[in-house]
Amino acid sequence: MRILLDAMGSDKHPQPEVDAAIQATDEFGDELTLVGNRDMLLPMLGKHASRIEVIHADDVFEMTDKISARSLRKVQNSLGVSMDLIKSGDADALVTAGNTGGAMAIALARLGRLKGVRRPGLTALFPVKDGFSVVLDIGANTECKPEYLLQFALMGAVYAELVLGVDNPRVGLLSIGEEAGKGNELVRATYPLLENSGLNFIGNIEGKELFGGEVDVTVTDGFTGNVLMKGVEAVAKLITERLREEIMASPISQLGGLLVRPAFRALQKDLDPREVGAAPLLGLNGLVFVGHGRSDDKAILSAIRLARQSVEVGLLESLGRSVESALGKS
Repeated sequence: MRILLDAMGSDKHPQPEVDAAIQATDEFGDELTLVGNRDMLLPMLGKHASRIEVIHADDVFEMTDKISARSLRKVQNSLGVSMDLIKSGDADALVTAGNTGGAMAIALARLGRLKGVRRPGLTALFPVKDGFSVVLDIGANTECKPEYLLQFALMGAVYAELVLGVDNPRVGLLSIGEEAGKGNELVRATYPLLENSGLNFIGNIEGKELFGGEVDVTVTDGFTGNVLMKGVEAVAKLITERLREEIMASPISQLGGLLVRPAFRALQKDLDPREVGAAPLLGLNGLVFVGHGRSDDKAILSAIRLARQSVEVGLLESLGRSVESALGKS
């Protein structure tokens, strides 16, 4: 297995990427490849340079770079070099904490989409009661058509089955009410497509069903999904910070805090986005995982772990078969 790590992606690159690469090599024992400025990376790797391959890339697709035909022709940026390696079959997956829009555009230009896929979907695992829910799209497609959401549902179900180990995943359509007629025009037009898809579609859902663990896959457009994701992250941070403040407010509460420390740490772990690390772009003709620009080494290591798992279970091949089969039935 050969996982590529974009060494020039995160806000503080390449230190988090180098630290994560060293940890990943210790944990997994097989080859991990850093893609980036060789002159910068080799001194940072030090004694670990013999265990971690470095592929040189002259340029960086910065967070501030605009997506244009000209920027996509910057073939020597670390994203472009990595995509070409996947396309040629010399790598199995890419992990980057770089520009999400850039990763999407370069992947579409270099890798293309799986046969029949209209739009790739950026996918997240949301912590919910008793586990996780696959949520897509969370930002790759702000403008969607009903057929896009149908394909998100198909790909999300495959992802839930293979990565989360869920048999016959329950699929819900995010809306403002549970009734079939509720929602905007997109939601109302998508509902019958999902109802007749052959998926385990349970209907419209609201936030309470999502976080109550009543669905394994939550389908929405990228605009709504991105607002939802950022709101959830902000609330999770607020809850943990407020709990910490209240525990430290007095000697008595500090004493009580000692008793609940294990539960508090477990809650922090459940709400910590670094535990998942990255979101896959499902629907590309290759495996690409995109993390936050502010990712640290822990988040990047989690993303590498997720990428490895996805390769091991044959995610890309299963996605292709699922979409092709669905198109054949439509």
